[in-house]
Amino acid sequence: MADIIAVIVLVVLIGSSVAYIVKAKKSGVKCIGCPAGGSCPGSARTPKKKLEGRVIGRKTMKISGMHCAHCATDVTKILNQINGVRAEVNLSKGSARISYDREIGEDILKNAVEKAGYHVTQIC
Repeated sequence: MADIIAVIVLVVLIGSSVAYIVKAKKSGVKCIGCPAGGSCPGSARTPKKKLEGRVIGRKTMKISGMHCAHCATDVTKILNQINGVRAEVNLSKGSARISYDREIGEDILKNAVEKAGYHVTQIC
């Protein structure tokens, strides 16, 4: 009897999971289970940005709130839109390695990331 109940519970759980995924895909969600509600950009490969001048410095930014590859791609694109900045985001470390060819204020970097909904915990 206990085996039958366990099988029924598993069937209900799997069925509801499949229904959730199907409903999410039909509504156009790109990233199922993403804390951003699926509104983060696609995981297309982001080309490496080239700086105009030689690199004069590097910083590492610790970022919380990135939970999937789409989030990391979003942060990469946001930072690379800043003139003079090239960023490489590492999702597993929750950080971005930033190279720059001109002086860039830390507040500019932090504001760009936080405006997108992520939290900067440290810049060093």
